[in-house]
Parts: sequence; structure tokens; C-alpha cells
Amino acid sequence: MNARLSLPQARRVALHSQGLARVRSTEPVTPRAVGRTFAKLQLVQIDSVNIISRSHFLPFFSRLGNYDRSILNSMAGTAPRKMMEYWAHEASFIRPVHFHDLRVWQNRSWVGSDSLEPALREALEAQILELLAGSRALTAREVKARIGHEEQNNKDGWGWNWSAVKRTLEGLFEQGVVGAASRNDQFERKYSLVKRVLPAAVQAAGDDNPDKYEAMERLIAAAAQAHGIGTVRCFADYFRLPVKASAAAVAALVHKGELQPVTVQGWNAEVFAHTKASVPRAAQARALLSPFDSLVFERRRLEQLFGFHYRLEIYTPAGQRRYGYYVLPFLLGENIVARVDLKADRQHGLLMVRGAFGEPDAPAHTAVELAAELVLMAEWLGLGDVVVLPHGDLAPALAAALG
Repeated sequence: MNARLSLPQARRVALHSQGLARVRSTEPVTPRAVGRTFAKLQLVQIDSVNIISRSHFLPFFSRLGNYDRSILNSMAGTAPRKMMEYWAHEASFIRPVHFHDLRVWQNRSWVGSDSLEPALREALEAQILELLAGSRALTAREVKARIGHEEQNNKDGWGWNWSAVKRTLEGLFEQGVVGAASRNDQFERKYSLVKRVLPAAVQAAGDDNPDKYEAMERLIAAAAQAHGIGTVRCFADYFRLPVKASAAAVAALVHKGELQPVTVQGWNAEVFAHTKASVPRAAQARALLSPFDSLVFERRRLEQLFGFHYRLEIYTPAGQRRYGYYVLPFLLGENIVARVDLKADRQHGLLMVRGAFGEPDAPAHTAVELAAELVLMAEWLGLGDVVVLPHGDLAPALAAALG
């Protein structure tokens, strides 16, 4: 790769590395294609919001189009697992090869049992581990019922009002002792001992207590390969790793020849590229991106590369939202040209466009291309018509294109 890149070249590197630079194949999507996409991304973030679809399903639709979501369920819930849950960029499905390295660096103790009375925590841990050793995978409610724990009133309003059993399970999950074997229809984790979740090949080949600095180098190398190009902060954010230790890993990877410093015209920062990253001559994407898509993880990087300012407004009071509750950026070619606030109305079989907004430099055919993508999404979701509400400057043209 040339050590000097224009901003459009850097943008194409990022899109290619994320599997978003090419026109989708018209052939049926195979499990192998889904697996290759996941291997490229390294992880997909999990979120409970289901206003369109669970967030981990959306990145694969963005890259592959209409695919069978049961493929992902099989990859995550059937041995040998190709993906497993753990803390990474928030709660995520990760490639199992990253589990031991992440366990060394992740510290989400605030979601677990650290604040419980030590005697209670130790007693619950012992009961839970004994139960799971001889049981199928269980939800927190099932574990609580099996061990017969009587809950004290949660007068402090802690967290999500989790029970002590749930908090203990999450503490064991964060420690890497207990894993998530699958999720039920209510999206609750079904817990099992991690040795039953982690693929046997990873257990046999991997070091379950790796050197933390070597682990950091492997994680940063994976993040850099998924990003293609970025700053230390970009790479650290991918797996939510400490920036200072990530910077040391970047320096080590530069010395080893896996990363190289690059100058990007218009990007006023110290930027690095993975040496295996390529610079396509053009990007021909058409994709709606989840708010939790790995391309948009790092908002400053997104604004630097694409000139696109993006904030998730789920937690903003309705009257103060600028664009809407669940807004997806629309990628066309190599630019983000619009954003749409979407909702799947499953009761009436409709994909609702509650707002559609074009970017200042959106091309004239944006509405037509966005309409085609929305029709494809509705088909993938098993919905019928796409309905556009009159909100946003792009809404009239989009409604006409769908008419």
C-alpha cells in the first residue's frame, strides 16, 4: 500500500475491509458466505432492541442481502460454534479464537456480582457451578428456581434490577467461567459452563491464560484487519481495549511489519493501515447500516472518513430527537448519503419509514436506490409493503420511488 492516501482511497480501504465495497451477489446466500463475513468482521454487537431485528442480524443483511437468519443461530448455538458471546465492543458475538485474549483484558465487573456481600456471592457461585455441571443450559430465572434462592428486596434500584443470581451469573460470565450456550425467544441468555461453549479445537490449541501483551497484539491486529485503516483509538475501540496498551501494541505491530503508518490527506491524525489491506479503485455498495454496525462503531472515524455526523437517539426524549428513534445510515457507492428511521410493524406486516433525510451531497438517484434497499429489507423480514411517513426532506421522493 502507498504510504500516502487520499481521503476517498482511505474510505474505500475501510469499506473493503468491512465487506461493504462490492455489489452483492445475486446467488442464494450460503452458510459459508455468512461465515466468511463474520470472519472478516471478527465480531458483531448484540443489543436487545428489536424494533427492526436483533442488531446482530443486521450487519449480515447489509453485506449479503436476503439471507436465512437461522444460519446465525446455528453458528452461535450448535457445536462446534463459529461464534460465541462475550464482552468485546459491548456485549458481542465474537470469534471463539479471541475468547482467551479478551478475557485477559475485559473488565465489566460493574455488570456482575462485585457489589454483592462476599459470603452471598461465594455461596451462590458454588451452587450455580454445581448446578450447571450436571444440567443443560439454563436461563437466570431457571437457575434461581433450581437452587431455590429467595431474593431480598432490591431497595437500591441497582442496574437493571437484576436478582442476586443473575448478577452472580454475569460475574461468572465476565470471568470466563460461565458462557452463553444460546438465547431463548425472549432473548435471555441460557448459561452453561464455558468449557461446554468454547469449541474443543480452541480449548486444545489455545492458551487459556495468555500473556496479556501478546493477547493485546493479537486483538489489535484483528481490529486493524477489520477496520483496514484507522488511528490507535479506532483499533482500541473495536474490542473496547485500553488506549495506552493499544498504542504499545500498534507500535509493536508496526515494528513486526503487520501495520504501517500512512498519511491520509484531510485526516489530521496519526493513521495506520493493515499491510494486507487493499485499496479498491471504486466501491459500489448499497446498504442500510445498523446503529450498531462495526463500520459506525467509532463516531469520530465515521465523521472523518465519510463526513457523516451520527448519534444514536434512542435515549433522547422523543421531542428532542432530530432524526428519530432507530435511525440507519444509508451507504451508496462509497458515501453515506441518507438516513432513515425504521420500524417493523409486524402486526400489520409493514416496514415503516418514520423519517427519511438526505445528506447535503446526496445524488439525485438516492431515493430510488434507497427504495430498492427498503423493499429488499421488507422481504428479508417477511413483511409486505414499505410505508413512508411524511417526515424528513427525502420522504416525498422516497414515497414516489416506492409508489
